[in-house]
Amino acid sequence: MFRSVLVANRGEIALRIFRTARRMGLRCIAVYSEADRGARHMREADAAVCIGEAAPRASYLNIQSIIEAARATYAEAVHPGYGFLAENADFAQAVLDAGLVWVGPLPEAIRAMGDKANAKHLAKAAGVPVLESFEPGGKIAYPVMIKAVAGGGGRGMRLVRTAAELPALLASAKSEALASFGDDRVILERAVEAPRHIEIQLLADAHGAIVHLGERDCSVQRRHQKLIEETPSPAVDATLRARLGEAAIKAARAVQYTGAGTVECLVDANKNFWFMEMNTRLQVEHPVTEAVTELDLVEWQLRVAAGEKLGFTQDEVRFSGHAIEARVCAEDPAQSFLPQAGTIALWEPPAGVRVDHALESGAEVPPDYDSMLAKVVAHGATRDEARKKLAAALDATIALGVPTNAVYLAAVLRDEVFANGDATTALLAERFSGWKGRELDAQTAAIAKAMYARSCAKEAGFGEWAGWSNAARTGIIDTVSVPHVRVGDTIHFQLDGAAWTWRDTSMDPPRRAASGAADGRLIAPMNGKVASVEAKAGDVVASGGALILLEAMKMEHTLSAPIALKVTAVHVTPGAQVSPGQLLLEFEPAGLAIGPIRNKEK
Repeated sequence: MFRSVLVANRGEIALRIFRTARRMGLRCIAVYSEADRGARHMREADAAVCIGEAAPRASYLNIQSIIEAARATYAEAVHPGYGFLAENADFAQAVLDAGLVWVGPLPEAIRAMGDKANAKHLAKAAGVPVLESFEPGGKIAYPVMIKAVAGGGGRGMRLVRTAAELPALLASAKSEALASFGDDRVILERAVEAPRHIEIQLLADAHGAIVHLGERDCSVQRRHQKLIEETPSPAVDATLRARLGEAAIKAARAVQYTGAGTVECLVDANKNFWFMEMNTRLQVEHPVTEAVTELDLVEWQLRVAAGEKLGFTQDEVRFSGHAIEARVCAEDPAQSFLPQAGTIALWEPPAGVRVDHALESGAEVPPDYDSMLAKVVAHGATRDEARKKLAAALDATIALGVPTNAVYLAAVLRDEVFANGDATTALLAERFSGWKGRELDAQTAAIAKAMYARSCAKEAGFGEWAGWSNAARTGIIDTVSVPHVRVGDTIHFQLDGAAWTWRDTSMDPPRRAASGAADGRLIAPMNGKVASVEAKAGDVVASGGALILLEAMKMEHTLSAPIALKVTAVHVTPGAQVSPGQLLLEFEPAGLAIGPIRNKEK
């Protein structure tokens, strides 16, 4: 076994790998961008090296800087985590060429499975069912799914139902794929309507042994990105599990796979399944498999990389109970999952469940990276026990200062269709379209005002309740146990399983009308980078037409015309960084009906 490992990643996955590596007696080395200076994964490592002063995301994609950091800290092995360079064959080869141990499959296997078109060809040749593919200029049987060849995570994916939709959706998928992976190649394949998204976890050593660790059901998704994952799947019986496992092992053997990997499939209502792709890395959702198998997947990644044998056979794999994971993300489900950035004013993870995170009170959530903040994982003897336990844990998750999807996730877990085990990839569109959550009512606002006044009084040295009348205290004094934090003129607090924000506007000067159709202004709804400007001064744009494309947290979002309008001025250019409230564009009505501003994925 090597004695040290550099983790070429950040945040919660870096800390999660450190946890296992330290238990195994290894020295842990971190890399960080300038945007992550002072972050937990940097502070908690035995050594840390800055790999980029600018372009935070690009820092973690800089192969040469990471190799130099490994040399400077005398690292003996490199673990890529997930995302960034985790499935980059050139990075794996560079690590090996530097004389270091690569914690992952061989570069040839990464390259073979990293290209989705080639991966489908290999899977088909190995006897694994695959979906029919189409050429953009040829005959196409709709609906089809556009998929980026070089990546996943929902980026570069579009569902196309008609031939008329294809040109625009193909262009947007290629644009997002290029921005995300540096490669705009896509494939078109037959779309399976409302399937289950099932993946099989594999472990393989360099001595020819491959086992599967059961399946995970990842059907609850928004924008083709996973939100809730569980094992075992309520739709998979022992027979189907064996068939899926056998197919996954065939695909892995086709590329002489080693380490931890995942084969992803679509499964229809009749238990037919088709190969989608193979992820040649650790998955975000690996903790649910660890919960039911009592195996540490990171430990086995490290052991296999050191040349050890698995030490157990397929028949010796045991499954116990049920586990479900929810991804808590900095996003607003009520606004089409718009990404959020800012400062976590107060963070307290729930007790009694596993929480993988790199958060702390005062931590910054930058707009440069994925929106996931934490993974909350519940394990129970039964699915219902795990489901209820996880929903309660989300209620108790305190993440104040930045909007999150925790309340939304709890609502999904309590939904009748999910509770019955009937969720498909269509669940959120069918059951939660237009979800708005709970509004700040008068009673909750009164509690907020009381906490705000109490905080101000304490800060001024007047004592907790100085200046308050008995009437004001009535019914309010019970709020003193309510988790809360004041930041300037704003109070953030947790009540009844939800995070709330209230701002004192009493000292605000008179303000002009809110941005939108009423005042002819389009403002930025979030931190982000202007990916493109779709209209120029003088253009007439129909209601719903694209105006500005923003990139935030690795996704693209289109800001659309609220009415039929004529653009009078554009105040940003492609590449510009913008912040919430910044004026982007001005317009005047073009005479048609008013419609809402839509923030949607390009």
